[in-house]
Amino acid sequence: MSASLPSQSADPAPTASTPSKNFSRRRFIRTSLGGLTASALLAGLPRGWVGGAYAAGDAPETADLRFGIIALTDCAPLVVAHEKGWFKEVGINSTIDKGASWAVIRDNLNGGAIQATHLLFGIPFAATMGLLGPAVKPMIIPWLLNRNGQAITLKKDLKGKVAADPKALKPFVDEAKKAGNPLSFAMTFPPGTHAMWMRYYLGVGGIQPGGPNNEAADVTLITIPPPNMVVQMKVGKMDGFCVGEPWGARSIAEDIGFTSVTTQDMWKDHPEKVLGFSAEFAEKNPKAVKAALKAVHKASQWLADLGNRKEACDIVSKPAYINCPADLILGRMLGHLDYGDGRKLEDTEYCMTFAKRNCNYPQLKYGKWWLTQFRRWGFVTGAPDYEGVPKKVLRPDIYEEAMKEIGYAHGGSNDEPETLFDGKVFDPTKPEEYAKSFEVHALKG
Repeated sequence: MSASLPSQSADPAPTASTPSKNFSRRRFIRTSLGGLTASALLAGLPRGWVGGAYAAGDAPETADLRFGIIALTDCAPLVVAHEKGWFKEVGINSTIDKGASWAVIRDNLNGGAIQATHLLFGIPFAATMGLLGPAVKPMIIPWLLNRNGQAITLKKDLKGKVAADPKALKPFVDEAKKAGNPLSFAMTFPPGTHAMWMRYYLGVGGIQPGGPNNEAADVTLITIPPPNMVVQMKVGKMDGFCVGEPWGARSIAEDIGFTSVTTQDMWKDHPEKVLGFSAEFAEKNPKAVKAALKAVHKASQWLADLGNRKEACDIVSKPAYINCPADLILGRMLGHLDYGDGRKLEDTEYCMTFAKRNCNYPQLKYGKWWLTQFRRWGFVTGAPDYEGVPKKVLRPDIYEEAMKEIGYAHGGSNDEPETLFDGKVFDPTKPEEYAKSFEVHALKG
């Protein structure tokens, strides 16, 4: 699966076993380029890394890395870094491995079939806390891939009856529950981002999604892989879903549903997908992890320029990645939001964000917020370790070290309160108080 880069600090003499290959190549370099300075030779390489041919001690411990993705627009930094050759620049032979579901991605990372992955924010927390079973190894997050860019879609029968306010959904929920046929809402993985946005949205509407197994719920929550959302709604499998793009836009294009709210409507600049590693792999391969961050940094900065997003959509739309028409991806990537029910919005500032506003820094407060929702919805009994768990999972130390090596000035840590669309304020210094402040909840202990 992986191979260590050989040391190239010495210049071996020809031997019977290596008669001419290394010798002739190195002699050619000396004679042909001998007049060039070291700085000229290295000028085209990234800052902070001079390549295995010049400083083998700085090379990644593991050259071959497989990166997992799901068919979602926010896989773009990994795909772009791969397609543009930016992983190769930092000594990584990258392969992109598209998974069928987040459960497959989890299992592939846990078993070592992939070494890094596009991942839902909540999965590394659930893994590290043992919520995914004892066989699932702890995971870390040294990089946030993006913010914003998801949506809550409702079936078209609700168009004109429910817009942005989930409270308008409650009479339909109550009617269906009374008839013995509760409405069904889909997310992509129980402790993941889409699940938490769906739960938060329903809670604001006074609708009880219940505990992790639909205990005492007004509705049914089901798990559907992202690429299957639209077709499952088309056949009547669910009444609403939360997922990343381009599937919200596709539901509108196919006249199956409409967007009630985008997730940036719910929480501007919320954390979304991450670049995740197993803790074990990161500990054994720190240089490989930092090299990956440097390549993804370059891709993220490139994606931050809206002028590059058409090309980005052409790249990620390929069958090996999202397998969706590029023009269907592009609209929301550029902040052109057609909600599908007559509402339209141009938002170039808070559309899917890859680098702006210190996007990539793994803020500890986001981990604390996630734990408040695990607490609120009964994924844990009693107060979790709000301080200790985020420090195990979120690794700003790795992020900061990698960015220092390439001379990038990031914005640092931020512990300011956050306000969501219901007006509730999350103070990272008072997580348990916040977790217990919601009228709709499924608290345990």
